[in-house]
Amino acid sequence: MTTPLGRENLQSFIDTHRLNATILPMAMPTATVTDAAGALGVEPLSIIKSLVFLAENQPFLVVNSGTARVDRKKLADYLSMNRRRVKFATAEQALKITGYVVGSMPPFGHRKPLRTIVDRTAAQREEMYGGGGDIDALVKVSSEELIAVAHAEIADVSES
Repeated sequence: MTTPLGRENLQSFIDTHRLNATILPMAMPTATVTDAAGALGVEPLSIIKSLVFLAENQPFLVVNSGTARVDRKKLADYLSMNRRRVKFATAEQALKITGYVVGSMPPFGHRKPLRTIVDRTAAQREEMYGGGGDIDALVKVSSEELIAVAHAEIADVSES
């Protein structure tokens, strides 16, 4: 079994890359968008989700807004492949690939750099909150820094 990474690992990544991002310890678990928004007192649109997908067995990350759902057809079209070839990773696969437990996964700082696609709506947010490395932590980051450090691509991959 893979030993999960945590907020200390994420903080090390933030420090190494000199990011203006802050890990916010929470008094309660923030594994869901609703929990995270409630803990911070913000709208769910301020929360981002980091989701691991596999396309022809190659992992990549999709960063999406709050309660928005990824449209697998749009994602597959963006990747120029059949929708059946794009699969959502299991929790076990996501842990093995990123090092982080689902519900705590940050948008960067994984075991290995991942191809990252940020949904256009999320990319338009000035400031966002995502998984902070532990289920009771969030990371506050600007979309500009997230896109830069992850070498992210911007695409419309959310359901309309």
